[in-house]
Amino acid sequence: MRVTVAEDRVIRIQGDPDHPPTHGALCTKVSRYAERVEHPERVLYPMKRSGPKGSGQFERVSWDEALGDIARRLQAIAARNPQAVLPYSYAGTMGLLQGEAMAARFFHKLGASLLDRTICASAGAAGLQATYGGKLGMHLEQFAGSKLIVIWGSNSIASNLHFWTFAQQAKRAGAKLWCIDPRRSETADKCHRHLALKPGTDGALALSLMHELITRGWLDADYIERHVEGWPELRERALQWPPERAAQVCGVPADDIRELARDYGTTQPAAIRLNYGMQRVRGGGNAVRLVALLPCLTGAWRHPSGGMLLSASSWFLRAIDHAALQRPDLLAGRRPRTINMSTIGDDLLREGSEAFGPKIEAVVVYNSNPVAVAPESRKVVQGFAREDLFTVVLEHFMTDTADHADYVLPATTQLEHLDLHTSYGHTYVLLNQPALSPRGEAKPNTQIFRELAARMGYDDACFFDTDEALARQALKPGIAYEALQAHGWQKLPLPDAPFAEGGFLTPSGKADARGADHLPNHECAESTPALAAQYPLAMISPPARHFLNSTFVNVKSLRSIEGEPLVEIHPDDAAPRGIATGMLVRVFNDRGSYRCKAEVSTRARPGVVNGLGIWWRKFGVDGTNVNELTHQQLTDLGRAPSFYDCLVQVAADAPATSVAPAVA
Repeated sequence: MRVTVAEDRVIRIQGDPDHPPTHGALCTKVSRYAERVEHPERVLYPMKRSGPKGSGQFERVSWDEALGDIARRLQAIAARNPQAVLPYSYAGTMGLLQGEAMAARFFHKLGASLLDRTICASAGAAGLQATYGGKLGMHLEQFAGSKLIVIWGSNSIASNLHFWTFAQQAKRAGAKLWCIDPRRSETADKCHRHLALKPGTDGALALSLMHELITRGWLDADYIERHVEGWPELRERALQWPPERAAQVCGVPADDIRELARDYGTTQPAAIRLNYGMQRVRGGGNAVRLVALLPCLTGAWRHPSGGMLLSASSWFLRAIDHAALQRPDLLAGRRPRTINMSTIGDDLLREGSEAFGPKIEAVVVYNSNPVAVAPESRKVVQGFAREDLFTVVLEHFMTDTADHADYVLPATTQLEHLDLHTSYGHTYVLLNQPALSPRGEAKPNTQIFRELAARMGYDDACFFDTDEALARQALKPGIAYEALQAHGWQKLPLPDAPFAEGGFLTPSGKADARGADHLPNHECAESTPALAAQYPLAMISPPARHFLNSTFVNVKSLRSIEGEPLVEIHPDDAAPRGIATGMLVRVFNDRGSYRCKAEVSTRARPGVVNGLGIWWRKFGVDGTNVNELTHQQLTDLGRAPSFYDCLVQVAADAPATSVAPAVA
């Protein structure tokens, strides 16, 4: 971003036109970031709970009082068992410094439970790791030269804007664009072809595409021979998936599968932009593996504009020293248990046991809003409502989670602190320099954990490192801090076509196809027929276009555009239920009930409803959101949540013209 400031106020925010992936463009959300910084409801001072948990009743206190009491409470718990303390964080900031730097040092020194950060992408990450040896992919800019682009599990216009600009360049140059998505998204509208498959059937589709590549002779036999391990096993499996079988499983015409296979098998360079929507089901990790193998079978990796991109994160291991930042050596030989952030609903309600370890007595939340975003949120709310749970939340606003805190500490926004960023969508290291002074008494996460460490008596030299020192420690040779200061960003030195001659990061150096297979959902007619008879509609919960998960929900202009919580339902499913657009409906299953407005729309495919956006629960009709309905069962790989693997029923509730509270 380029931020123009006058008298410590933002005048303009724009994309950096010199940065190749951004080239001057920002998404709607980030272009309104100044509204977030100057929001009238921003938390600007330390706050202590003065009413029941969840009531949102707080009183202002000093930093001295807040940090002193927090340190005393944590020390008392740690004296019994430090693993009873749990950090809970994710990507509220994706910066390396304000994420897991000083915070990780603090919790390692304490000996707190470790957090398995799985809530977004770990199934896909595990799939890539198993297949390529890491989270590796194409350069973003190379999509502009592709002749065929398959956008798989992504509403790129809403959530992947910089890729979309390159896809549009390719389209204008004659490339054909396919979109694979259960929902007819805004991106699907702009592609030449849309394949609206059932949620969780992506692996079956990938195997059927392989079937056609094999039987039609569209393989690169030389590339397979030299650079793919486990091909005979995969070939045998793929031959069991003719288009007619996949059509039944995926709910799409067999001829459409054949057309996609023909386009993919006969066009070079062909590129796949995979995204994380499709891996949020039971078989998500294996599905990513199968899709990642497609460019290996056609030799698409030979071309700079061919291959696949889901995540480029592992390329940054060449540039970033995470151990230097996070200092796992501070554990001093201790091996704390690991808690999966996706099962926090169950885990907060567990008693201590030999298998589980001590009962969780304290949670420190930063860069996350688990009460809104974690699955099966009825249990999450019950856990955070425990009077015996000590909860500290570092935040910008009084989120659903902050409402349940004992202390809320004001954190700085991206415009008010120093940070160092990598990316999963491109291959540039970025330095985020502060543009504004911190508002109120807000402090960077790094400073909050420094001061808390001092209160705990931690005097290791690493707790006195400045943010600039942290950034310098994080950078490996080849990326210079001074260059980042001068230019803002630096591209990793990587070949244009990284796997043209193989060289994957697996032990064999080959793409690994061994064991990859399609797995049905936890909840579907195939796996759970009795449940499917009771709850016949599959529900997915893709992000609302103008929110970033639960972030930006309270920004006035964005919420005005987004409107109100709603569920999209196809006319064929709405008519027999007596549902019309604008009606209040009840979406429910055995885990809970969620009331919201209905929109009868062909954006939903028959048999699937789309619960758009992770609205804050407090904006819902009954104080709930879509995660009231999702479950805590995990994916096949990566221990991730299965958000889009969820059966529900929908019933008309009452006519309504508006179900959201008035926009402040």
